Amino acid sequence: MTSEQLNRLLDQALLQGDHDALAGRLDALAREYESGEMSRAAVLVLAAEQWRLAGRPEIALERYQQAAEDGGDVVIDPRAGIADTLFELGRADEARRALAELWDEGGWTPDTALAVAETLVAYGDLPAAHEWATAGVRACQGPTATRDALLRLRYRIRVDLGMPEDQLDAMLDGAG
Repeated sequence: MTSEQLNRLLDQALLQGDHDALAGRLDALAREYESGEMSRAAVLVLAAEQWRLAGRPEIALERYQQAAEDGGDVVIDPRAGIADTLFELGRADEARRALAELWDEGGWTPDTALAVAETLVAYGDLPAAHEWATAGVRACQGPTATRDALLRLRYRIRVDLGMPEDQLDAMLDGAG
């Protein structure tokens, strides 16, 4: 499957508002998937996102777990989605354990750090969100849209925590 074909599927679902149907199609695609522009894991992550939008977080959790087990290339580590979904399901202790494992393992990308920080903000853990956002900024290789988003999120977190500005906050002046 090409990115263009997948984008058409996503556009159709958005127009129809039928996330269940798209999630089912993505599930079928992932089961039969052999190769293409994207990895099977990326298709599973998209299916998980659609299941969440359809109000079916239990199925979404299964798809994120399958994506993590698959190990294919993805923009955001599926374990970030696992943790977010566990929080949604009221399983905060499991979510925090999943994030601790992700942190300890290392190798995550700035995009993953941004997703995790946003999740932690949404569930009220500002100190942990600050830690992820800071590490995400430091992991960036030069100015990028992700770095700018991390800097903005980090600054908002710092303001909410009552923290003074620091050297990383000064980078916001050059952010797009």
